[in-house]
Amino acid sequence: MAAIEISGLSKDYSLGFWRKRPFRALDRLSLKVERGEVFGFLGPNGAGKTTTLKLLTGLIFPTEGTATILGHPVGEPETFLRVGYLPENPYFYDYLTPQELLDYFAQFFPLSAEERQRRRDAVLDQVGLAEFRHRPLRKFSKGMLQRVGIAQAILHEPEIVLLDEPMSGLDPVGRHEVRELILQLKAAGKTVFFSTHILSDAEALCDRVAILNRGKLVGVGQLSESLQRQAACEAVLECASPEALSRLQPLAAKPPLVSGGQCRIEIPEKNIPQFLALCQSDGLRLISLNPVRLSLEDYFVEVLRGSDSERPASPSP
Repeated sequence: MAAIEISGLSKDYSLGFWRKRPFRALDRLSLKVERGEVFGFLGPNGAGKTTTLKLLTGLIFPTEGTATILGHPVGEPETFLRVGYLPENPYFYDYLTPQELLDYFAQFFPLSAEERQRRRDAVLDQVGLAEFRHRPLRKFSKGMLQRVGIAQAILHEPEIVLLDEPMSGLDPVGRHEVRELILQLKAAGKTVFFSTHILSDAEALCDRVAILNRGKLVGVGQLSESLQRQAACEAVLECASPEALSRLQPLAAKPPLVSGGQCRIEIPEKNIPQFLALCQSDGLRLISLNPVRLSLEDYFVEVLRGSDSERPASPSP
């Protein structure tokens, strides 16, 4: 049984004041998230990521389609006990302390007073805020508030944790801290489903990713499979003469880079045999030849451009 299963999920909003018109924020999304994986939900701003997470938490209702969490339809009381959620811009009462805030949230769950205290202390220690438990939240940095938000999301030991842009607005130290927390959750066997537009974080954390654009799913799969395509190879040569470089240039995907007595040149796959033959005939010393691996950013931009090119042109007014 999948952790999350989405089938044909759509959400329409009404825009305008006098003449309302429908706007489709999410368009027939179908997706499956397996148990125990870290799943990245990627897309530009306005792609429909937050709408999807709100649908999964029951904060809003779909126009059409269905979603289940651990086999239970979204909205059933059973699902709420097994899911933790951190919204993109959480609001906490400024004058409460982390301990007071977690005491308050713990009362929403069927926990005894002793269990509430145990869980509160455990998550404060897990997110690294035990020493700040009595400090008012108004004195916390953005990164510390994100850790408080994650603490409330995992307070009741949920099996699935939904995080909406958990690294947004954080400095490098704050992002590192949140990444470490996500890896801890994965190590504990939790399923983590998080949306982000910070691609380096997704590349470092995710087992699989899905890419959303204009409300439509345009790509999904394992990162290792999506990024393994070899577009070209990077060759490193001992510095060649200008004449030899001029003969290599037509075979290259980019202009050669000459630095430190070496020349780096990117060669498309189809040109590699001709490149090697030219190196041999000109007596060039080849130091290394390595495949160029696509980055997640390259893959992301490629998928978005492909999806935009397939969209029908808007009719002229």
